[in-house]
Amino acid sequence: MPQRFRKVRKHRGSRSHGWGVRQHKGKGSHGGFGRAQGHKGKWTYTVKYEPDRYGKHGFKSHTNVELATINVGELDELANRLLAEGNAVKDDKFYVIDLAKLNIDKLLGSGNVKHQLKVKVKVHSQLAAKKIEDAKGIIIQIE
Repeated sequence: MPQRFRKVRKHRGSRSHGWGVRQHKGKGSHGGFGRAQGHKGKWTYTVKYEPDRYGKHGFKSHTNVELATINVGELDELANRLLAEGNAVKDDKFYVIDLAKLNIDKLLGSGNVKHQLKVKVKVHSQLAAKKIEDAKGIIIQIE
C-alpha cells in the first residue's frame, strides 16, 4: 500500500488519530507492568496460567487444634465391649484401657463410673480423675 493512501496521513495533527481522549496512548493502554491487574483486568490469564497465585498456601495454624476426647461415663459403658474386642485387658479387678491406642487424647469427667478402671491417657481433667479414683480406679498419665 502506498504511503500516501494510509489513514495515518489524514490523522496527522489531530492528536488522537481518531481514538478519542484516552485510548491507544502507548504503554498506558496495556494495563500496567508485569503482573499488575492480575486480580482485575488480566484475570483470565491468572485463572488459566497461575491458579494458585491468590489464596492461602503453606503454613497451618495450630491455635485451634482439637483433641480427641471421651467422657468417663462413655468409657465406663464401653469397658465390656472394649474387652471383647481386645482393646482392653482385665487385670485382677481392673479394666486396663490404653486410650492412646484408641487415638483418644483427653479424658473428660462427664458421666458416672461403676467399673474399676485403670486408664492410660495423655491428658485428663480433674473431675475425670476424681470420679475414677472414687470408683477405686487408677489414672496413669503417659507422654
